[in-house]
This record gives sequence, structure tokens and C-alpha cells, in this order.
Amino acid sequence: MRYEADVTIELKSGMLDPEGTTIKRALEHLGYSPESVKTSKKYTITLESENIHDARENVEQMCEKLIANPIIHNYTITLREL
Repeated sequence: MRYEADVTIELKSGMLDPEGTTIKRALEHLGYSPESVKTSKKYTITLESENIHDARENVEQMCEKLIANPIIHNYTITLREL
């Protein structure tokens, strides 16, 4: 079966987010008052797998081995059958 996984990577609490800080500052210069701005990345991965459990395991391994740095990132995975 084919599955599509959305993987969202975010910085862990307490990690510096210079891009978010820069965007927040720029928004303030434009007259907005955001309380905070945090950045994240989203990856969409299409894969073949026998079942949704195996698909999730494969995507977890992808995140742990390459996509996310477990020291500084948290990630969430949303899977759907295609």
C-alpha cells in the first residue's frame, strides 16, 4: 500500500531560533505585536509499505537517522493511506 507521511520538525523548548527571532523583530517593525514566532519544517514523504504500522516505523527511522537531530528537534508524524 502507498502512504503519505507529513513530518513536522520543530526546535525543542529552550533552543535558540534565530530565524524566528528575526521574523518577530521584522513584524514588530511593520507595526505588528506577535508574542512569539517559532519556525518549523515540514516534509511530505510518500512510501510503499505493507501496513500503516510498518510505514510509521520506517518514517520514524528516517527521522531518527537523518531528518531530525534528536538533541535539538522534536518531530511529529501524520500518516494517511493514498
